[in-house]
Amino acid sequence: MPGRPVVAVAGVTGAVGREMLRVLEERAFPASEVIALASSRSAGKQVPFAGRELVVRELAPDSFAGVDIALFSAGAGVSKQFRESVVSAGCVMIDNSSAFRMEDDVPLVVPEVNPRDVHRHNGVIANPNCSTIQMVVALKPLHDLAPIERVVVATYQAASGAGAAAMQELYEQTEEFLSGSELTVDQFAHRIAFNCIPQIDVFLDDGSTKEEWKMVVETRKILAAPEMRVHATCVRVPVLRCHSEAVNVEFASPVDLADVRRALAGAQGIELLDDPANGVYPMPAMLEGTDATYVGRLRVDESAPHAISMWVVADQLRKGAALNAVQIAEELLK
Repeated sequence: MPGRPVVAVAGVTGAVGREMLRVLEERAFPASEVIALASSRSAGKQVPFAGRELVVRELAPDSFAGVDIALFSAGAGVSKQFRESVVSAGCVMIDNSSAFRMEDDVPLVVPEVNPRDVHRHNGVIANPNCSTIQMVVALKPLHDLAPIERVVVATYQAASGAGAAAMQELYEQTEEFLSGSELTVDQFAHRIAFNCIPQIDVFLDDGSTKEEWKMVVETRKILAAPEMRVHATCVRVPVLRCHSEAVNVEFASPVDLADVRRALAGAQGIELLDDPANGVYPMPAMLEGTDATYVGRLRVDESAPHAISMWVVADQLRKGAALNAVQIAEELLK
């Protein structure tokens, strides 16, 4: 991998694609060139980057000649369609979709958790699901402190996790609701304004959703803990950005809450906001556009052996998607 790679962003006109450009610029990623790619519908449009405008090129099989790293956020179908074109060009695909996450030869990487897995790729590295990323960032220092046996999580996932059109629907439905107009429902199974929807992705035969299944299997893979018991309930809430999670953790042996706090405070990528008596705890509305994973409401769970509970918030367009992908690219350069 050259020290100043050529980077392509596929799906650049979407919410995550635009965020990828912002993160590349903000972190001064040492790209010799950044190429903007999208579907034929967006070809010719311009997107801002580093004080100038990039002209969007049509995503095509020959788009990756001379490209070193391709950041993909164009959907699983598109990623599958272009995998061979990317890899055969000698380019590394960092894919934000669910297309390849559970393939044995595709590393599933969160750089604060399993950075060394980056270097065993065969041309494709997968970005985990947004809700999984922030949870495993918080779990890793605790799993190092004492082995985790069981995790129960309830998520409160922002509209933007479903894309730019979903964010716009939340805006429009809110206006319609407040004006007494009929609500237009298109992006979600039900209205999202002033509502919570306990369904993200499709339902599976066991009654869970695919989003919940992702959190289970991805957590085990990233933490290299195939026996870890994980149970998730994923809920879409009328928040624009930042996913929140109520996480309950059971350890194999006793842990002291002070040690838990120290482990989290010293961990890479985590910021503790945990002074509830003074109203200090993570909240999505206050953390939009930030890069850290925020943890608060730390407390002992007396109802289960060796258990604690915590509240975890992160911007899923940043750490949950674009930032994590760019951090993977940075890891490739090391």
